[in-house]
Amino acid sequence: METLLSFRGRRALVTGAGKGIGRAVAVALSRAGARVTALSRTAADLESLTRECPGIETLCLDLADWEAVEAAVGAAGPFELLVNNAAVAELQPFLQVTRSALQRSLDVNFGAVLHVSQIVARQMIAQGVPGAIVNVSSQASKRALKDHAVYCSTKSALDMLSQVMAMELGPHKIRVNTVNPTVVMTDMGRINWSDPQKSAAMLDRIPLGKFAEVDDVVNSILFLLSDKSAMTTGSSLMIDGGFLVS
Repeated sequence: METLLSFRGRRALVTGAGKGIGRAVAVALSRAGARVTALSRTAADLESLTRECPGIETLCLDLADWEAVEAAVGAAGPFELLVNNAAVAELQPFLQVTRSALQRSLDVNFGAVLHVSQIVARQMIAQGVPGAIVNVSSQASKRALKDHAVYCSTKSALDMLSQVMAMELGPHKIRVNTVNPTVVMTDMGRINWSDPQKSAAMLDRIPLGKFAEVDDVVNSILFLLSDKSAMTTGSSLMIDGGFLVS
């Protein structure tokens, strides 16, 4: 992806950077001049990422491990840009939701965002530098979806967390926003939504008649990280093709 935005000289942390959106964001930021640290729990993904983009630094961590994250992210910083992309999708009917699925989703989709953002924001404040945080949410935070009780709820909680972060961190010149995509055509997205019968019901609710491509999300994230959005904080940028208006 080509971008006219420059992040030269800025340090960025991207979580969930081994695959999909997070990986594409890490590569785009690096190519735009940022010094990027990519975080994933899968070592093989990080190894392939550094082969693709040798300038990227890596952290192999499970974000649910509070103490390990505290130590490793604290030592890797300070950062001026943060993209909280890591998430899990434990899809179960409401009556079959398990405690383990609930806890894992809360740990990663909500708790890890809060924790990593605390570490990075404290560094920004200590350094006295402005910063930008983008949390990757979902259209599922705004609309109930079948079998998505836990996912919808954790993403909705993430949206509210982001607004509170924006309110409290604004006086320190730290902006916080979310991007809220529809289905995104990552490798996994193409596998999960390749069945026309499954995809038709969702596409029928999207006025633009298509799912999002990875670059649609990356471009929005880069905009919100950049000085081009200097007066935008506490906002949710919908990348849903109009899903919520239909």
